[in-house]
Amino acid sequence: MSTSLMIVEDEDLLRDILTDELKSEGHEVRAVGTKKEAIFALHHLPIDLILLDLRLPDGDGLEVLREAKMVSDETVVIVMTAFGEVETAVEAMKMGAYDFLTKPLDLNHLSLLMKRALSNQALQREVKFLRAEEKYRNRLGEIIGESPKMKQIKSLTQKASQTPRTSILIRGESGTGKELVANAIHYQSARASAPFVKINSSAIPESLVEAELFGYEKGAFTDAKAPKKGLLELAHRGSIFFDEISEMKLPLQAKLLRVLEQQAFRRLGGTSDISVDVRIIAATNRNLETAVSEGSFREDLLYRLRVFEITLPPLRERREDIPLLTSAFILHYNQEFNKAIRGLFPLAERMLYEYPWPGNVRELKNVLERAMILAEGDRILPEHLSLVPLPLEKSLSAVDLLPYSLTLGEVEKRYLEGFMKSFRGSKSEAARHLGVTRATLRKKLRDYDLES
Repeated sequence: MSTSLMIVEDEDLLRDILTDELKSEGHEVRAVGTKKEAIFALHHLPIDLILLDLRLPDGDGLEVLREAKMVSDETVVIVMTAFGEVETAVEAMKMGAYDFLTKPLDLNHLSLLMKRALSNQALQREVKFLRAEEKYRNRLGEIIGESPKMKQIKSLTQKASQTPRTSILIRGESGTGKELVANAIHYQSARASAPFVKINSSAIPESLVEAELFGYEKGAFTDAKAPKKGLLELAHRGSIFFDEISEMKLPLQAKLLRVLEQQAFRRLGGTSDISVDVRIIAATNRNLETAVSEGSFREDLLYRLRVFEITLPPLRERREDIPLLTSAFILHYNQEFNKAIRGLFPLAERMLYEYPWPGNVRELKNVLERAMILAEGDRILPEHLSLVPLPLEKSLSAVDLLPYSLTLGEVEKRYLEGFMKSFRGSKSEAARHLGVTRATLRKKLRDYDLES
């Protein structure tokens, strides 16, 4: 990959010599002669290294240096100065310049200095990436589940993370973990050390969403007292995640389509394009094809977003993952609440398994958080689970979980045995939850030789 350089020099002959020399070395070169042009380029182009003259016709080169470091602290700045201005060059190094050269320039020395600076920059970027990778290396592991469907999701997520520009569409019901998958894609990718910006398309008021996304220039509207970068600019070289993309209004969809096609946009009130290098990840819990047929979503945008699709299964379709998820959440809340819960009583486990989880993994997490707060011993009891009862035909019967080879008496005995374990032998509590008297329960227990 070629390096993007900017030469800021007001002497035409020197600027042309440097441009030709650096282009011959395979670099992309932008050459400007004023502070104004330099600052404009800083905000519109990705720049890796700047050769900066300290004396410019319309201002001080130190102002360009200061602006460059505000835009990106990774940008390398090498100062070019006259022999008598070494003191100013030293000040520039204190402000973050990599090094300085005195005029007339030695091109061989300049080439060696640039190579060293760019090598150092690459090393710093590698360190940042490795730190980010270390910090987030377990992101994929947070997608909990060993069911066949979840193994496939993990595989797709890993493959998606290795494609730095491909747009991703994540589908699934609310609470299935779409944002978690988006996190894994970004933080497992080569963009991990760059920003990951998230936008909930339904959370930002319609009147503000365009300004938030694209930014604005001074005077673009009444309260625009100063220019402001939008979220797209802030996500430069990283990823941007549009949650609930189906809620985005049609005019904004058209502008997002242009970003996908051209990697460029304009701020509100702006007159020039801003280039941006960003990967777009979108998520939806709606059927976008239906939204297209209803006229609320652009068909061409759908085609551009769904280059790579990942569809998350609802929790009710991967019930075998419930124990793994439950254990993970118990471990998490043990640390958060300073508790030592070891697990659930059998009936509570069965309740989690039978429940259809309309709110998916998010609902399971919320239910367990409440249960952990209520639990006083080392196990979660059925009474700690705030699950809304469902019609019998919509849920599994406890008997459905027992082998069909058992006799009716054996089924009843096993059911009572598990029930009493769930309530730690408390006949009063067990009788209350069964809806019978304590005497009736005691008789049943004696019949099956279960009374202790």
